[in-house]
Amino acid sequence: MNIVCVSHLRWDFVFQRPQQLLSRAARHGTVLYIEEPTIVHGDSHLHVSGHADGLRVIELRISSHCPPAERHASARRLIAEAIEKYVQGEFVLWYYTPMALPFTYELNATVVVYDCMDELSAFAGAPSEMRAYESELFRIADVVFTGGQSLYDAKRLRHERVLLFPSSVDVPHFARARRGAEAPPDQALIPRPRIGFFGVIDERMDYDLLRGVARERPDWHLVLVGPTAKVDPATLPQAPNLHYLGAKAYAELPNYIAGWDVAMLPFARNESTRFISPTKTPEYLAAGRPVVATTIQDVVKPYGEQRLVRIADSVSDFTAAVEASLLEEPQERQRRADAFLANLSWDRTWRGMEEAISQAAAEKNAATKAALDGIGPREGRSHPFSERGETTCSTISS
Repeated sequence: MNIVCVSHLRWDFVFQRPQQLLSRAARHGTVLYIEEPTIVHGDSHLHVSGHADGLRVIELRISSHCPPAERHASARRLIAEAIEKYVQGEFVLWYYTPMALPFTYELNATVVVYDCMDELSAFAGAPSEMRAYESELFRIADVVFTGGQSLYDAKRLRHERVLLFPSSVDVPHFARARRGAEAPPDQALIPRPRIGFFGVIDERMDYDLLRGVARERPDWHLVLVGPTAKVDPATLPQAPNLHYLGAKAYAELPNYIAGWDVAMLPFARNESTRFISPTKTPEYLAAGRPVVATTIQDVVKPYGEQRLVRIADSVSDFTAAVEASLLEEPQERQRRADAFLANLSWDRTWRGMEEAISQAAAEKNAATKAALDGIGPREGRSHPFSERGETTCSTISS
């Protein structure tokens, strides 16, 4: 199966759902991962980087001399060039962002997939067109995947084929933390106990909670591993026991978690977190760490309900939950966590997605054949931008 994926996420930013799934897809087919266009000096061109197996990351570099009204056309030409050069035969068109519709609608894909992993319209700085473009994407998609139960509940009535594929985990990778590891130099000198977080540090974090816990327990050390996004690093809470270690490679994460006493999910409760399903929840559990989280819906159910994660929101409750985690005997929790994780793997998730795509393709082909044979009505789906002028996509900016 060949896949042309268009995404709002940079491949090398944080290794998460798209990277887990498409790395597996690339073992048996060609995958083009097309990043959001960027504006550059000089001529428009493709920047291509090769990764393992059959995966190539494509950056669309649009010339600053290209008038805004022509930038979508330029992006379309570059994508066509990439497909002609690297993809042999049919392909699946895979969306992570509806904002790519204006420069991908003409692509002749066998199946159109929308892997809805977040409610992007609720994020800080979301383009005003996002909701309208998502409606168009639901109209043309053949199958829609959702990355968590809350997203599934919100989207399931908007398309006839919406399937739930929750965040999964590479258990062997994170289980390395249980065996101990050489302490990373930037964490080795931080005193214990250490309460750790890895992930993007952005508007979804509860900074008042972090500040309060650090103040309440100056003997605890809160370690945050990950890049910042859409927040000014200078505005982050500061304290002698708050440590921001920056972005780390996926391969390094078990070494950091091995040095934590408790893992945390200190998310705010706001529109940007209403539908999130953090992949780090099962990753923390696979690493053998007790977890304390705020009341994020897809963490509360199932992890909180099954007593795999402690749930707390206020500074006092969060502090008490961390204290209980530090004092617990871990064997029973780890036994229950391992039993839960036995049913989760990205390999299993990918196989389920492959089956759903193959079924969608077969039904689409059968419908097309029936229409050509005059047996039934022909269901043509008009392209979303074919009957109106080109619009300016705010994700292609100067």
